[in-house]
Amino acid sequence: MTEIDPEQNVAPGEPHSNILSETTAYVIGLALALGLTAVSFWVASTSSLWGPGVAVGLVVLAIAQMGVHLVFFLHITSGPDNTNNVLALAFGVLVVFLVMIGTIWIMGHMNDNMMPGPEITNLQMQH
Repeated sequence: MTEIDPEQNVAPGEPHSNILSETTAYVIGLALALGLTAVSFWVASTSSLWGPGVAVGLVVLAIAQMGVHLVFFLHITSGPDNTNNVLALAFGVLVVFLVMIGTIWIMGHMNDNMMPGPEITNLQMQH
């Protein structure tokens, strides 16, 4: 029987004690990221997919891309020592969400609140 080397059973986001193991994890992450990017470009440029399915496919590929980056490059795992990283990520996502929703809300109401009313635009000069 073969002995299982503990260095080989390291999750992608966990720290590695061997530089070869760590480099392999980064190369796998890079290959996955490049592959997902290439597939995203193919999905966006092909006409062989159903029209509304293109947007759904791009959203799924974007979520997969975020997962690859979080695990392989940002080393976000579900371990107990990673709680601060997950909380910081959640706070960052909350701030980005609030900024996006606030910007969309402001831009949506800007037309109604900033344009002069019809009584101002239809005034004629009287002498």
